[in-house]
Amino acid sequence: MNLIRFALRKPIAIMVAVITIAFFSYSTIKKINVDIFPEVELPAMYIAMPYGGLSPAYMDGFMANEFQKVLLFVSGVKNIDFKSVQGLSLMKLTFYPGTNMAQVAGEVSTSVSRAMGFLPAGAVPPMVVRLDGSSLPVGQLVFESDKLSINEIQTLVLTKIRPIFVDIPGITAPAPFGGSTRSIVIDIDPQAMQAKGLSPEDITIAITKSSIPSPAGNIRIADENLMAPINSIVKNPEEF
Repeated sequence: MNLIRFALRKPIAIMVAVITIAFFSYSTIKKINVDIFPEVELPAMYIAMPYGGLSPAYMDGFMANEFQKVLLFVSGVKNIDFKSVQGLSLMKLTFYPGTNMAQVAGEVSTSVSRAMGFLPAGAVPPMVVRLDGSSLPVGQLVFESDKLSINEIQTLVLTKIRPIFVDIPGITAPAPFGGSTRSIVIDIDPQAMQAKGLSPEDITIAITKSSIPSPAGNIRIADENLMAPINSIVKNPEEF
């Protein structure tokens, strides 16, 4: 009752107070950052290690085991979970609450680089993903065409469409998936290979040496210095 009586007796003071609160509230709201996903620190990171062709048992023995040896020394690690399927090992690192995830991300990258030295030949660097609200997808783009093949669509998306998202602030476009990588399958005759005293590794090395990019050279003709490019990459199986 005292507050109501004061408001009735001092209407001008009440109006000034209300206008002041409204003014400062508007200026404060204008400065508040709006975010769909609040900044939440989730103490977890994922490491995806691909290696085409290896069975789950080999992925555990040659991939996950080597990563486990070095990831145990990362600060704040609480638990490491591994799951291997054919051609892929997925590792989940869980950390104790309050761990500095920015520091952990740097340590994990260093440990992953160290583990790469013990992996089989041909292993590509794994994908390290930090689990937080900003890593959740906000949309998906699906491409289809009646004229282009799946590989052509994937190449177009990777080289033309994906770079467009670089100009959008706060947006990260992951690599496209769904297409198949161009590959050449070679069937080896075991008897002919044994007769020549060759192993599958010898044939792989010979194929690799026969399809590599060579550096360009220069040819001096009179006063001109001409570039002589060399393309030794095969385009079809017949060139082997």
